[in-house]
Amino acid sequence: MQNLKVIFMGTPEFACPILETLIKNTQVMLVVTQSDKEVGRKKEIIFSPIKKLALENNIPLFQPLKISTDYAELKKYEPDLIVTCAYGQIVPLEVLNIPRLGCINVHASILPKYRGGAPIHRAIINGDAKTGVTIMYMDVGMDTGDIIATKEIPIKDSDTVATMHDKLSILGADLLLEVLPKIADGTALRLKQNNELATYAKIIKRSDEHLDFNKTAREIFNHIRGLNSWPLANFILNNEEIKAIEGYIGEETKETPGKIVTIKKDAIGIACQDKIYYLTKIKPSGKKAMLVKDYLNGLKKENLLGVIVK
Repeated sequence: MQNLKVIFMGTPEFACPILETLIKNTQVMLVVTQSDKEVGRKKEIIFSPIKKLALENNIPLFQPLKISTDYAELKKYEPDLIVTCAYGQIVPLEVLNIPRLGCINVHASILPKYRGGAPIHRAIINGDAKTGVTIMYMDVGMDTGDIIATKEIPIKDSDTVATMHDKLSILGADLLLEVLPKIADGTALRLKQNNELATYAKIIKRSDEHLDFNKTAREIFNHIRGLNSWPLANFILNNEEIKAIEGYIGEETKETPGKIVTIKKDAIGIACQDKIYYLTKIKPSGKKAMLVKDYLNGLKKENLLGVIVK
């Protein structure tokens, strides 16, 4: 495979193990990634994780504002294969037609479930028992191409978006290494997706971050894990936004959902539809993340008991 000429397209940290696998096992001719971002008042230029990795390995870079119209650079390299992973832009048909072996994508779900931009978040929020990665041939649709291979992994109660992100990133790199020889010799599987079974993992919006304690404690538990460690779930306590980071499910209750019913030395108990959810780690507005036991220091617990969070 060392002679396989590859163009890689990706942007975030999730895609780095994929690119590393390609660097070790193929000839990566070009890396395509999103434009640099300006951050903060000083407008500091931030490189994407994939750009940093490409620079470390002296691989040529291409950062088009719109790949849909600016793709002539890719043709110059005459690639055998284009591999994408979380690139961040829709890849046009003109690009899909460039490599002789086609374009493949590494996607963090068991397709056709969770097509789209936030598959890891949605799988945890929805309480799925498992997730996985799929490698597929790309077409003009959003994650609708023929499946080459899928690998599954369980979602544990201890998992968060952060832990599943890392697990699936490595899983995707391992699966890619398995299928590359088959793609190169033309023996790779092409399994049509069943569109009737398709679901979509929409990008997380600000409104998705807010907790609704009218739901069950298990749903709250999943919601908080599904947004940890980014962008974090939130609720309003005494007109202050609090980010919820960690907690556990407690005993049954018939108290009003959203009511603070118990204060322990290390947890705040909030009534849900069926049980109490105990918060153990939070991020108050304008402060760093902290354990609830530290948050409670200096506070009068009786002023919290009975308060309804929104």
